[in-house]
Amino acid sequence: MNATTATSAMMPRLKALILRLLHEHRIMTLATLRPDGWPQATTVGYVNDGFLLYCFVARSTQKFANIQRDSRVSVAIGSDAANPMAVRGLSLAGHASEVHDRSEFDEIAALRLRKFPEYAALPAPLSRQDGHLRIAPAPKPVRVALLRIAPDVISVLDYEHGFGHSELVTFSERDLDVPLETQSHPWNGVDEIR
Repeated sequence: MNATTATSAMMPRLKALILRLLHEHRIMTLATLRPDGWPQATTVGYVNDGFLLYCFVARSTQKFANIQRDSRVSVAIGSDAANPMAVRGLSLAGHASEVHDRSEFDEIAALRLRKFPEYAALPAPLSRQDGHLRIAPAPKPVRVALLRIAPDVISVLDYEHGFGHSELVTFSERDLDVPLETQSHPWNGVDEIR
């Protein structure tokens, strides 16, 4: 099997795993760059449409100001596992942008209610509670921004293939492009890039 065939055969499995991880989880750690150059990581709820991630943020937050200044972001999604060989997760580097289209905003708000049905039962937020406005069933764009995160690179952790196993892929046009590398780390007894 040549490298092109192996790469093509890998794509459906990676695509399915990434989508499953995105659908299984509801929160992510979103890292942005502060004006002084220090990273700022915060936990936010998200929904996804394919490989695009969306989250609502109050316009008054530091993370929104950071993204307005520099759209580069990093995201980590995963959870603890009782069996260390069952660890699965992903991290990505991409760009965040504000959604200005009202129909897309409303569509993602409806999608979020399907992923977070408990939000529908929340009491109406007080006008000065920006944090609560983010999780309102119908957020108001004047106080809350919808961010769209388009991944450029995704690193998939899947320890089922060996402790420390990760696969790095590039992303383009709402689909996966070409795997950059599959790596098992030396602490697994394998010191090579496959």
